[in-house]
Amino acid sequence: MRVDAIQARSILTRTSGYLKTVSSHSLNPYVGCGFGRSACGEGCYVRFNPWITGGREWGRFVDIKTNAAELYLQTVAREKKWAQKTRDGFSIFFSSSTDPWQPVERKVRLTRQLLMAMQESPPDQLILQTHSSLILDDLESILSLSGICNLRVHVSIEGDCDRLPGLPPPPCSLEERMKVLKIFADRGAKAVACLSPLYPMKAPDAFFSRLSKMGLSAVVIDHFIQGDGTRDGSRTLKTRLPDAMARVVPESIDLSYRDQVARIARKYLPVGISAFGFAGHYSSNLDIR
Repeated sequence: MRVDAIQARSILTRTSGYLKTVSSHSLNPYVGCGFGRSACGEGCYVRFNPWITGGREWGRFVDIKTNAAELYLQTVAREKKWAQKTRDGFSIFFSSSTDPWQPVERKVRLTRQLLMAMQESPPDQLILQTHSSLILDDLESILSLSGICNLRVHVSIEGDCDRLPGLPPPPCSLEERMKVLKIFADRGAKAVACLSPLYPMKAPDAFFSRLSKMGLSAVVIDHFIQGDGTRDGSRTLKTRLPDAMARVVPESIDLSYRDQVARIARKYLPVGISAFGFAGHYSSNLDIR
């Protein structure tokens, strides 16, 4: 793993494409991800983005944007004004192409610096997305922010399988991530489980029943088809993920599997599909009737 310190030119990126309906801005404190060679890195759409990788192998590099918090405070007023004029408000997806709580965060605390900067000038809405239980190191700061902006904690859990055959282990066990969700829900935060990309499931009824008893706000379900930035999932089809999924549940590699799982999930919790779910738009069986 190569780790470099860099000076970023910007930190608040105006969204387009998949994220345009999710938030007005994305924020990535790092370039690259220390989880890139774990299970979540296998299906990560970012690994195919040459603008981010610069020809480097995904999971082998991390660039630390050392001036991220300073840049945020310098540009937040301008970006908030733009968002309130052109979008539905100033909202941040933190993060879209890296994990804010990857291993290097424990040393440099760049994400923590940004959370502190947001205490001074918060967005209207903040979506925190992670695979890692390291987010609990910033529990109190996040809860404080939830009192001054509309904040959701999104934890990627993929499904009820902790590991798929032929793939490396996840960066954080399923049980650890479930614990994170419960802790935030118990403390009154909006906690959302993100099955993204959706893994084949062994016992979906039991799984969603368990989630509902944890006090979660919702579940987001996103398949690699359409979810990896291509309509047909062609990026992910180049990886080992579809084969690993098919070895557990063959039909799980079809987009219809997402809708099948969503119908089950709606019996227990509000469910958001793909980008609409990440944006906070959910439905339940009660809404459908």
